[in-house]
Amino acid sequence: MTARPKAPQTAESTPPAARATTGRSTRTTDRKRSTKNVRTANPPAAGASSPTTGAPAPASADPAALADATTLADSTALAGEPRADRPAAPPAAVPEAHSRTRSTGQAALRPAPPLPEEERRRLLDGAHHDPHALLGAHPAPDGTLFRALRPHAVSVRIVAEGVDAELLPLGDGLFAGVLPGAAPGPHRLLVDYGDEPLLVDDPYRLPPSLGEFDLHLIGEGRHEELWQALGARPMVHLGVTGTRFTVWAPNARGVRVTGDFTYWDGRAHPMRSLGSSGVWELFLPGVGDGALYKFEVCGPDGVRTLRADPMARRTECPPATASVVTESAYEWNDARWMSGRGARPVHRSPFSVYEVHLASWRPGLGYRELAEQLPAYVKQLGFTHVELMPAAEHPFGGSWGYQVTGYYAPTARLGGPDDFRYLVDALHRAGIGVLMDWVPAHFPKDEWALARFDGTPLYEHADPRRAEHPDWGTLEFDYGRREVRNFLVANAVYWCEEFHIDGLRVDAVASMLYLDYSREEGEWCPNEFGGRDNPDAVAFLQEMNAVLHRRCPGVITVAEESTAWDGVTRPTHLPGGELGHGGLGFSLKWNMGWMHDSLVYMSKEPVHRKYHHNEMTFSMVYAYSENYVLPISHDEVVHGKGSLVSKMPGDWWQQRANHRAYLGFMWSHPGKQLLFMGQEFAQGAEWAESHGPDWWLLDPAYGAADDHRGTRDLVAHLNARYTDAPALWEQDCEPAGFSWVVADAGEDNVLAFLRFAADGSPLLAVCNFSPVVRHGYRIGVPDGPSHWREVLNTDAERYGGSGVVQVGPVPAEQHGQHGRGASLSLTLPPLATAWYQPA
Repeated sequence: MTARPKAPQTAESTPPAARATTGRSTRTTDRKRSTKNVRTANPPAAGASSPTTGAPAPASADPAALADATTLADSTALAGEPRADRPAAPPAAVPEAHSRTRSTGQAALRPAPPLPEEERRRLLDGAHHDPHALLGAHPAPDGTLFRALRPHAVSVRIVAEGVDAELLPLGDGLFAGVLPGAAPGPHRLLVDYGDEPLLVDDPYRLPPSLGEFDLHLIGEGRHEELWQALGARPMVHLGVTGTRFTVWAPNARGVRVTGDFTYWDGRAHPMRSLGSSGVWELFLPGVGDGALYKFEVCGPDGVRTLRADPMARRTECPPATASVVTESAYEWNDARWMSGRGARPVHRSPFSVYEVHLASWRPGLGYRELAEQLPAYVKQLGFTHVELMPAAEHPFGGSWGYQVTGYYAPTARLGGPDDFRYLVDALHRAGIGVLMDWVPAHFPKDEWALARFDGTPLYEHADPRRAEHPDWGTLEFDYGRREVRNFLVANAVYWCEEFHIDGLRVDAVASMLYLDYSREEGEWCPNEFGGRDNPDAVAFLQEMNAVLHRRCPGVITVAEESTAWDGVTRPTHLPGGELGHGGLGFSLKWNMGWMHDSLVYMSKEPVHRKYHHNEMTFSMVYAYSENYVLPISHDEVVHGKGSLVSKMPGDWWQQRANHRAYLGFMWSHPGKQLLFMGQEFAQGAEWAESHGPDWWLLDPAYGAADDHRGTRDLVAHLNARYTDAPALWEQDCEPAGFSWVVADAGEDNVLAFLRFAADGSPLLAVCNFSPVVRHGYRIGVPDGPSHWREVLNTDAERYGGSGVVQVGPVPAEQHGQHGRGASLSLTLPPLATAWYQPA
């Protein structure tokens, strides 16, 4: 992962008026915007610019009204935004769907008692904890008090059954009055901005739209469906259609909703605090799918900032940063896959993973276009799963998705949430599982995102020594805070339930587990027991795994953990059922040691490999301490490390031969396997997210295309043989599934070992990492089979090899070798791996 510059703090990419009147989609063309019919009675003057983009606005505003608007907008300028970039904010937009007929009945209102100055100031400053106590309808002596906050309005009338009464202006966009007599029924507001009056529902007449049980679970940090409670949720509330906005900001003085439906002037929509939960809520009638929004948060110091929704389920396409109201209309077609994915534990199943960076696999393709190509390609190669590098929203493409700001939103670079669902569905229908990289270790410092969200360290730890990540210039989550832990645990569940993701590869686990990770002495503080481990992170990972495996049977969790931490793949619960004293609970762990050691060996010239023979055998010392994946991931082919084939010594033929032999060794070694895109066809250049794999190497018009096509064919045959041979996966994590035959032939650069299925069926793998053909090389085999046959040879001519292959069955001779009663006399091909099974 790489450090990155801050993304621009731009909430919109076109003028608000253009969005409000044209219904422009931010990414995909199939999304319907509820605001496409929005009209305004008094838009900005010609040449005026958007409050956030500086783009020209429509020419239709009255100059006097614009001057008043400028004064009001300047008085509420947000911290950190230059006043020169804060032109007049136009009035709130209201859906055309509302009726605009004025009632003929009139009623006279008495003046309302003035608001206490402090209450008025807090309300107008966006620092009031309960605006519903001041706005809307409230009992008053001998009548009902109505109060509305509508900046830029010329007049506001109360409309109810039998009532049509004009509120009295109080200045600063406030209108109020007392209606004599009995309280009328539910009321609406007839708002006049100097054009045709608009009839709208009053959001401040409605009770909270979030229930007490939700608040209780949020307070306990146990809301496993947090996305159903927080964020922007289109709904019908007491017969009124709109969107519920909720956000957790416990230390904020006040929070307001702003968006393209208000031309980014949030003064009309302050939210209420729902008690000690720290949650703020407001239901906005008429706002629906496709609306852009942010939260205007007033911190404890009175400084106001515009924030993207931490729970946003859709975002604008970066570099724009607004959140988008969304609701899914997708109908899944993968019921067969979902019902069968947990039938067999992953460590006893074939599991071969193709790692993909979606944005660069085929540059320019969106989720739906990828769905037409990626499943077919992966199926052709025989991989059982794909692993997607982080698909959650991130502002900087150069981070590859590992610096996340939108944890609940698929990146809008490639389409909308339903488009992403379509891709996952297509992969499932092709019989391919989907894993996704997940980044709960850290988040970037962008001032519009999670960092100091409510003006205080909220998602990050309050102690800078615990908050600052020294490697990436990011912030680490405060795993000891129950609401933060809930945010992350629910996020893991969200991807697996809402998007049918089959597994999460958790990034940078080691940086979470150790308080002194990448820190020098004096830069970290021990835990309460005086140790260097992080008990809060341990508890979080255990809870995440326990909840995810309970709620989503068959889902896989994989740890990228680079140390010898004990029990990464051990269950979280001990036999007695107690949580917290077992392991971390992951399904699998990346074997970083195997990757490092084996690549060191392969990088040496064959004449020197005998001095590094232990690099290829040491992995079997600890092979059964965890359930392992053998990863050749993106991290090994970037930043000057070179591609996999370029790590190999020798000329081009020898490099490719080494590459093929290594893949044969990898697929037969205990553990599952993962290969990053481009390495399946021996791409010579290292990966760059700007252009992706060098597909032109496979073009028949390219003179060396057969070299690369041969390697790709080998990968497809490795996967096919692997899937058909239970000996290679059924006992991957059990010592009974492996036995050395030749482990000490360093002088020959030869390794040989047996793999066994649960029923005892064997497979013999023989690796010759020397360029020398070895004739009559005797290898011991189990008694029983009379003949063995070669089932795969990486030196076959079809793969680009020299063609030293075994034709026909090989007899098992009663000639004891390597401690076994029978043996085979083989010709070992140069720089190659061969597999044999009983004939």
